[in-house]
Amino acid sequence: MADSKPRRGRPAGGSPILTRERIVTEAVMMAEEAGLDAITMRGLARRLNVDTMSLYHHIDNRETLLNQITELVLASMELPPATGVFRDDVHAMAQAFRRVVLQYPRCAPLVLTRQLGSFAALAPIEAVLSILRDAGFPPDRAVHAMRSMLAFVIGTLLREVSASPTFSGENLGGVERRLAELTASQLPHVVESAPHLAICDHEEEFHFGLDLLITAVELQLQRQ
Repeated sequence: MADSKPRRGRPAGGSPILTRERIVTEAVMMAEEAGLDAITMRGLARRLNVDTMSLYHHIDNRETLLNQITELVLASMELPPATGVFRDDVHAMAQAFRRVVLQYPRCAPLVLTRQLGSFAALAPIEAVLSILRDAGFPPDRAVHAMRSMLAFVIGTLLREVSASPTFSGENLGGVERRLAELTASQLPHVVESAPHLAICDHEEEFHFGLDLLITAVELQLQRQ
């Protein structure tokens, strides 16, 4: 009878060697399939067919694992080359960030809320600060502008990745019910805007808000 217990130490011949990279990659896949709450060291060990304690030779604990997932996702972000055109460069950076978040929607809350000091996490920050400094912002105001833009991008993307099927327009029955609720609210401006409040075109709203923010940042530059 074959031994079904997880293997300790080095895997059997033909099995991939357990490494930090393999553990983190598998954890990302696990999160995207079942959500972040499903990630446990024991569950990940079962998935890798190893003893749980083997993971701790590579990853200190679950918090470290979540940080490693965040870094892996951020490292997959392709930073666009700067063109020297402020508006274009900001748009390109924001779009690159949005693409990587939507590529890993269930890992997105980690990417959008964890503060890391690794190169993977700081490289996008360096790219945005470079754009702002080249545009003429001094270091302190460049940081203010970057944080304002980051707050918008993070808030918008958190809403997008966690939107219900109704709000996304995918659940037509839910949209109809929501529209009926808004129309019956007896609040005149809500009623007037009900068709637009019932659903959200996330990409359109992303670009709309980003354009508003870039215009405000450009006005700050002019005042300097």
